[in-house]
Amino acid sequence: MTSTRCAVCKYFRRRCPSDCIFSPYFPPNNPQRFTCVHRIYGASNIGKMLEELPVEDRATAIETLYYEAKCRIQDPVYGCVGLIPWLQQELNIAQSQLAKIRAEIAFHYVNTATAEPILDSVEQLVQQYDVDHGLDEHSYSWFW
Repeated sequence: MTSTRCAVCKYFRRRCPSDCIFSPYFPPNNPQRFTCVHRIYGASNIGKMLEELPVEDRATAIETLYYEAKCRIQDPVYGCVGLIPWLQQELNIAQSQLAKIRAEIAFHYVNTATAEPILDSVEQLVQQYDVDHGLDEHSYSWFW
């Protein structure tokens, strides 16, 4: 017998055997976890599921049962399936934001690509015709 009873054994007010199938997954410091899962699935069904699963898959199964039970308590009609429309809406928002950002990037890319040749041609004209804008020399003493 272990020194502390798991949440399941505490709930049923019984001794917790050393080979209790529930103790690794329902610790005594988190009784609401078992209460939530028990409310939806029942303790005997949880025990049967755990016995049928390999030991390495049991923790994942309990996490899944807990999540599904929590969702079912919050939304009795749809449960965790009720999250799908919300997630689809979030996905649509993210996709539209991505499309907007891609369009902005393309717009800036096109503007930059068309502006560079214009700037290059202006610089070539300045060099070709030796245009003096007067800022290279210190002719404007008030400016320097």
